[in-house]
Amino acid sequence: MKNINKININEHYDYLIVGSGIFGSTCARLLKDKGKKVLVVEKQSHIGGNVYTQIEDDIIVHVYGAHIFHTDNEKIWEFVNRFDEMMPFINSPIANYKGELYHLPFNMNTFHELWGVNTVEEAKAKIQEQVEKEGIKNPKNLEEHVLSLAGRDVYTKLVKGYTEKQWGRSCKELPSSIIKRLPFRFEYNNNYFNDKYQGIPRNGYTRIIENMLDDIEILLDTDYLKNKEELDKIADKIIYTGPIDVFFDYKEGQLEYRSLKFDTQKLQIPSYQNMPVMNFTSHNEAYTRIIEHKFFDKNCKNNTSTIITKEYPASYEETKTPYYPINDEKNNDTYEKYEKLASSLKNIYFGGRLGLYKYFDMDDAILKAFELIESID
Repeated sequence: MKNINKININEHYDYLIVGSGIFGSTCARLLKDKGKKVLVVEKQSHIGGNVYTQIEDDIIVHVYGAHIFHTDNEKIWEFVNRFDEMMPFINSPIANYKGELYHLPFNMNTFHELWGVNTVEEAKAKIQEQVEKEGIKNPKNLEEHVLSLAGRDVYTKLVKGYTEKQWGRSCKELPSSIIKRLPFRFEYNNNYFNDKYQGIPRNGYTRIIENMLDDIEILLDTDYLKNKEELDKIADKIIYTGPIDVFFDYKEGQLEYRSLKFDTQKLQIPSYQNMPVMNFTSHNEAYTRIIEHKFFDKNCKNNTSTIITKEYPASYEETKTPYYPINDEKNNDTYEKYEKLASSLKNIYFGGRLGLYKYFDMDDAILKAFELIESID
């Protein structure tokens, strides 16, 4: 990674990439491997976007929330392992509902904790009993959708509070599409993901991004849109990963997001919750989850202190970071208008979560980068 201090109007690049998140950095690496001259422009003072990590007291801190890499795609798994060794990690969060603890995702451990059932037949019968009691045939919103699939107990203790905090709306006001299905596992299996490959980089995600950007020039603390005229002159093609509505100066209206606020604390105790992720599913707490960073890393040698982060969902405004696109009908219609505007431009390509107005897991972001570079170069 070659940090440069200012725009050099005498340099010329094949590609200018706006944003050093996992999508932008993957694009940069793929293009560099093809022999292209690339400049990455990053608005923040650090690389990596939301996967940025930093190390404090031997603890790798996920600054913008926990990121667990998971994929079924062997090519993508091999790609990320080029840049740091992926250490095996199985995500097995716990749901805390008013002090009651339940395993996630919904599996036989969860059903035993809810109802004391021990067999698949008993669990299915209990779910069916509660679903029939609700009597919902044509669900009109998220609340009715979950009740029609899982019944009252699962909805009340494990879905309602968490979802309402996350989206800032009543479940009665949310479309059922937010939860398209409820993944019931009728087995004793607490692995949150089904993917073949699951892990966390040994040295944190920042190391992965640093290695992806090896021998690639990067300009930090630089807002592309404020320097657009000057930057566009020094590159043949642009890959833009920022908010698509901001790029077009909100010409078709502002796209909506949910944001997050992080409260990170260092505590002088060996452990706070003895696990990496605990979700809080009632309205008793304003936060949706607590992350204890040291438990993502089995090699962490710190036995005297710990670092936790409480995640608070927040409304989005321009001064905050957009995290979750609100892909309801209104926003999707607005995005389609921006997509049409983007397709009319030559030599500029939009990608990533903000450029495509779609939430991506990390492997999907990398796959989208593969597809884009293959299609344009």
